[in-house]
Amino acid sequence: VQLQACGGGLVQAGASLRLSCKGSGRTFNIYTLGWFRQAPGKEREFVAGISWNGGSTYYADSVTGRFTISRDNAVNTAYLQMNSLKPEDTANYYCAAADRHYSGTEMRPSRMDYWGKGTQVTVSS
Repeated sequence: VQLQACGGGLVQAGASLRLSCKGSGRTFNIYTLGWFRQAPGKEREFVAGISWNGGSTYYADSVTGRFTISRDNAVNTAYLQMNSLKPEDTANYYCAAADRHYSGTEMRPSRMDYWGKGTQVTVSS
């Protein structure tokens, strides 16, 4: 599956953004999907994940209560709604897919099978 993320931008602290991840190629709804982010000089980290049917969602502690992951398999798209953005949310955000199910604690960059190019999110103070 090919993935393409979009929706990033430059916003002020407290603002909201919605990222989208469009899939193409193989059947989209068989994949576990995740959002990851990487800030300059830091390792890529898990942000949020969602099971193949949207029935289970997982979040990093740092974004719980502010970010919401969702998916619409009918249009092969996953979303990351980001509210109450903080400067520390500044990073390049990537969507990724895995051929098997992973829960939030298991969803690591090394376990994801497919990656899209990142979309930059910059939050100013």
